[in-house]
Amino acid sequence: MPVPAYLQKNARSQQQWQLIWEDNFNGSTLDTTKWTRIPPNGADWGKHMTSDDRCYVLKDGYLYLRGINNPDTTKDPRPFLTGGIYSKGKFAFQYGKVEIRAKLECAQGAWPAIWMLAENNKYGAYPRNGEIDIMEHLNYDSIIYQTTHSYYTLDLKQTQNPPHGGTAALLNNEFNVFGINWSPDKIVFLINGRETFTYPRVEGVDPSQWPYDQPFYLLIDQQLGGAWVGKVNPDDLPVQMIVDWVKVYQ
Repeated sequence: MPVPAYLQKNARSQQQWQLIWEDNFNGSTLDTTKWTRIPPNGADWGKHMTSDDRCYVLKDGYLYLRGINNPDTTKDPRPFLTGGIYSKGKFAFQYGKVEIRAKLECAQGAWPAIWMLAENNKYGAYPRNGEIDIMEHLNYDSIIYQTTHSYYTLDLKQTQNPPHGGTAALLNNEFNVFGINWSPDKIVFLINGRETFTYPRVEGVDPSQWPYDQPFYLLIDQQLGGAWVGKVNPDDLPVQMIVDWVKVYQ
């Protein structure tokens, strides 16, 4: 069964935005027509992912994705458990605007992220299809990181031609709106409606610079630990990302 992939029409970016997909998390359970709980994987960000209900709470119109100390390491030896959702296999889109309203709690080792990966392997194995990091937050920082990754930036080391990421200030422990405005020639990163960083398509360089010409799906997860964020302080847990809504426009 093909994945519902929304492709923005040509010249659409010159017109009014239209809402094409959203979730306001108003139910008592996760809408599984839109989302799947992210399974564990061997990557730094995914080592503690779980489908355990203790890492997922829907209440009063909010989704709480939690990072917790594992209460029973006899069944699962991992010290921590984390919750995350993705729309892989259920919703993907090519070009448009996405916004996610969320509150990030702080903890040593906390690494909440809102990001995007390609639905299909158009150009081959990762990182050839690219990655769009709408938001990553580390520990107790007062900034977020907004980044693109690809074969061009990771394998060819072309991180400054053009610059592949930036930072932006956020309101700590308050709700912020994280997003991008994605078109065929650039990705504009946003926080609270303000443009913070732009990654342009560049002519005359290796074509792997722009794998962003295909449908991508969304990932939202409360990660813990890893080489970048550092060790987790168990005394700081639980920690959570509280998601109010997700909206996609074309």
